[in-house]
Amino acid sequence: MASKVSERNLDMVSTKSDPTDQLFHRQLSPADSMTDAGGADFSPVSGIELIPANYFAPLDLARIFPRPAPLEVDLGCGDGAFLVGMAERFPERNFLGIERLVGRVGSACRRAARHALSNVRVLRVETSYAVEYLLPRGSTAVAHLLFPDPWPKKRHQRRRIVKQNFLAAVHRLLAPDGVFRIATDQEDYFTSIRELIAGAAIFGAAAERDGSFPHTTFEERFLAQGVPIYRLGLRKIS
Repeated sequence: MASKVSERNLDMVSTKSDPTDQLFHRQLSPADSMTDAGGADFSPVSGIELIPANYFAPLDLARIFPRPAPLEVDLGCGDGAFLVGMAERFPERNFLGIERLVGRVGSACRRAARHALSNVRVLRVETSYAVEYLLPRGSTAVAHLLFPDPWPKKRHQRRRIVKQNFLAAVHRLLAPDGVFRIATDQEDYFTSIRELIAGAAIFGAAAERDGSFPHTTFEERFLAQGVPIYRLGLRKIS
């Protein structure tokens, strides 16, 4: 579904704001945030938005969530429809949403707060940075990359997030036998991802978990329009 600038592509459009804000959340004033004993700041939205005290060190997940549990990460969580749906369905697991756009972060936090979910946190940062530097090695049971920016024009495809170094970073953050789930509406993107996976030889096929998954907001739109969805389930094998 090519378009001049899709809603998803807004994640990549440059702005005139402070360049550091493209990767990192602005520092809140003491009146705007709360700090836990581990030095992590949380926004007033029921403590759901996570603002790390240090963006240059891996997250201390034991201090971020109220109790230890397998972690699932939604890479590019958007408005939180999928993230919150999963957290409701699997209360015994922890869920971390990664999203750069401030409006979507706010929507995701408010959605989680309305459902009074204690197993959800949302971090405003670029997905590629979080995967490379913030998510600890072996920390994640399942990583979800659902409908990433497609950049359908040939000259823009170098901006697509799924590259060899991204796959290596996801492999590193996954726990042993961890699962990486990908979905896209772009057949050519799906084909290129499969080719990259085959060349990497670090993932094998993974069976889908029993039961259907909640839909993202984009997925709902695509399904309503009859757009084919291409899915890939991968398991860490080395």
